[in-house]
Amino acid sequence: MLPAFASCCADLVSTWERLVVAADGEPCEVDIWPDMQRLTGDVISRVAFGSSYLEGRRIFELQEEQVHLAMLVAGKIHIPGYMMLPTRVNRRMKRIAAEIEGILRRMIATRESSLRAGKATSDDLLGLLLESNMEQLRGEGGGGGGGTSSGGMSTDDIIGEEEVLRVFGGASCRVLDYDGLSRLKIVTMVLYEVLRLYTPLPALHRRTYKPMELGGVRPERFAEGVARASSAGDAPPSFFPFGWGPRTCVGQTFALLEAKIGLAMILGSFTFELSPSYSHAPFPVVLLKPEHGAQVKLRKLP
Repeated sequence: MLPAFASCCADLVSTWERLVVAADGEPCEVDIWPDMQRLTGDVISRVAFGSSYLEGRRIFELQEEQVHLAMLVAGKIHIPGYMMLPTRVNRRMKRIAAEIEGILRRMIATRESSLRAGKATSDDLLGLLLESNMEQLRGEGGGGGGGTSSGGMSTDDIIGEEEVLRVFGGASCRVLDYDGLSRLKIVTMVLYEVLRLYTPLPALHRRTYKPMELGGVRPERFAEGVARASSAGDAPPSFFPFGWGPRTCVGQTFALLEAKIGLAMILGSFTFELSPSYSHAPFPVVLLKPEHGAQVKLRKLP
């Protein structure tokens, strides 16, 4: 996964470098939120679908639209039969679902044909799943085939720059390794603090059991790990940005690794600060997002 992550982040860094060069030495103001969304979609598409990357990106875009449409009808789904009515939104949601299913079926059929022809297709998640499924069917004597970081990176911007440069250096930030990523302790603390303040799942509520001090930005609270920061004695854990128990998000490690790589490569190339035009307005649309974008001023590191 690491090469796919690094490749997508390198594309983003190159795009921003061109914008900074075009600014002719002046700070370049960029709304980085759309770029963060595209980065997330590109990473998921490349890791999951590999050579079918563009089709995977289309699926991600359709799912984003589907989420927004679902929010529009969320207050009406309790009405019996409402989702069967031929409203404009309902018709569009059905078309999106049909297009996503069609793309997936075509990709799966193509990969299965390659597998039967003896071609290697296990360079991505889809290939691994299909290859595993085919092996299982062969083992059973059968035949045939079968048929969710972006918010954090737009917030935790400044603190880890020195650490990134110390661990990876400047230009070499484009060549990352797991050992170096594991040494980014400040970047990790910043990511956890952002997830504490702006959890991706705002619908998960907490109930206080004693007077609590809320607010404040203190990434160092995570210096000794999440368990130490979120628990006090026999108190239940209070830090669960990706859910808890059997409903914990299966993409938690994937998302944190993507965010850490993205931050490392961005902080190794730029300094940036919030723009005066930035308006702080966290907005829940299933996940928490900045309602008015995330405008920052970029400067290239010397």
